[in-house]
Amino acid sequence: MDNDSGGSGVLPFAGSDLVLSPSQWSSRVVGKISSWIDLDSEDEGVQKDSEIALKQEIAWASHLSLQACLLPAPKRASCANYARCVNQILQNLNNMQLYLRIPLGKSDDEAENGDADDMDEGPIDSWELWNSFRLLCEHHSLLSIALDVMSLLPLANSLGRWFGEPVRAALIHTHSFLINARGFPCLSKRHQNLLTGFFNHSVQVVISGKPVHNLPRGTSGSGSNSTPSSIEVIQRHPIRSYLDYVGYLYQKMDPLPEQERFEIGYRDFLQSPLQPLMDNLEAQTYETFEKDTVKYIQYQRAIGKALVDRIPDEMASTTTTVLMVVGAGRGPLVRASLQAAEETGRKLRVYAVEKNPNAIVTLHSLVKLEGWGNLVTIVSSDMRCWNAPEKADILVSELLGSFGDNELSPECLDGAQRFLKEDGISIPSSYTSFIQPLTASKLYNDVKSHKDLVHFETAYVVKLHRVARLAPSQPVFTFTHPDYSVKKSNQRYKKLYFEIPRDTGSAMVHGFAGYFDAILYKDVHLGIEPSTATPNMFSWFPAFFPLRTPVCIQPGSPLEVHLWRCCGSTKVWYEWCVTSPMVSPIHNSNGRSYWVGL
Repeated sequence: MDNDSGGSGVLPFAGSDLVLSPSQWSSRVVGKISSWIDLDSEDEGVQKDSEIALKQEIAWASHLSLQACLLPAPKRASCANYARCVNQILQNLNNMQLYLRIPLGKSDDEAENGDADDMDEGPIDSWELWNSFRLLCEHHSLLSIALDVMSLLPLANSLGRWFGEPVRAALIHTHSFLINARGFPCLSKRHQNLLTGFFNHSVQVVISGKPVHNLPRGTSGSGSNSTPSSIEVIQRHPIRSYLDYVGYLYQKMDPLPEQERFEIGYRDFLQSPLQPLMDNLEAQTYETFEKDTVKYIQYQRAIGKALVDRIPDEMASTTTTVLMVVGAGRGPLVRASLQAAEETGRKLRVYAVEKNPNAIVTLHSLVKLEGWGNLVTIVSSDMRCWNAPEKADILVSELLGSFGDNELSPECLDGAQRFLKEDGISIPSSYTSFIQPLTASKLYNDVKSHKDLVHFETAYVVKLHRVARLAPSQPVFTFTHPDYSVKKSNQRYKKLYFEIPRDTGSAMVHGFAGYFDAILYKDVHLGIEPSTATPNMFSWFPAFFPLRTPVCIQPGSPLEVHLWRCCGSTKVWYEWCVTSPMVSPIHNSNGRSYWVGL
């Protein structure tokens, strides 16, 4: 080929598309765009040649149906022309991902020492470089990151930001490796922890560079005493020892716990929240909840403690406690209540109140099967409308949602409170919701893909995985039961301030995680708030409140968030907004997009 022909008619050198089969091209190859390309060069000729070459190489990759192409890192902090060209290309791509190569920043010490940097303008937070490029390309879902992992890593909080970003590959240069006592390559503890995080987030790890250590020949350092043949030594790839070490790190990872394996299919999958009053739950939903043994063990403990407090030992054989399970479903709380009574030696009379006629059928069958006919009375009614024949000593319910009150537990229990004795006990006795700012690029793009307002104003339920939690969660709304206050209202408003740690650097807030923590009775609690979460419980995934426009937070800058719980005659809904460092619209005004029906 003639390299002096101006470039306009020169195809990227690739030999032929016949070198591999179409399925091999599409499944086993990631294209690498020429590293000399510089669309923001001061030289206009270099700019033009770079644009021509970039588009030609991408066209060739598209022709081969490659799964992805690796774009060179921006040469400088100001990369608008590069981003413009990439954005044009993205508009015409169907499935191929573009991985933008981003250096994984310097450590703070490097920045202070003023070491040379690839960027013309000097040291820059590499996340800022990615963020400006991403914003110029309108958060396009086909634009991802390939991180160049350096020998010196940023601080832990700074690293944590990347787990909420669309990192698809991590390139570990051979210079980043150390040598262990046996003379084989290894990584520092911080690098090992980082790679473990990448493995957990399905980030592809790539070894880059040439061998830079005098490695023992013929073995990988895996501990094998076997001596390979001379042919095997000759055929061994020069950087195979580095790759073997990365494979060793992967192999020694702890296996996923059973709960995580069960939840893996739900990771980052947005689900619409339940409408428990408007809709009747299906059998499959009941079955999933009923498998959560940890939850019912906690309920059983709480009920047992309440029974003992309610009835002294000397009255246990003569006094019967009236317990009402409101929202009994297919009976797991009825079973937990009767088992608690048996454990504590207390006599119990149970009313199982349930509005779903399909669940009532199963309840009748359960009572007959277990021989509970003399102990349990089944009531087919909405708890808010039922006229109880007597008042209850203990009122038990499992009406909590991912955000505590988002499945209308306050409204339901307000209606049921009238048949609780004045000194009666409610289980749960209180619950508090929490929110936490997140970087969640995948969730944001999934919501954005619907191209409407409604989905940005919906509070979802989601198993959070590819997210970065930017600050500790804070409490929002608390409800206590029973509530005998005169001017009772379930409307709430809360203003919160979050401080992102300075050593995190700048970060993008795509929305907020929602959690709850409930006190069932005294010291028995149940919840999903990360710092106090009940282990091995899977009935609830966190809530997610998206932002229509993500908010970029600078180091040390406070994030001011407002959240409302609004009540109407037929529905309850949330509204939310950000007022600092920028002002967002109030999301879901008047419940126009998302509400829970009464």
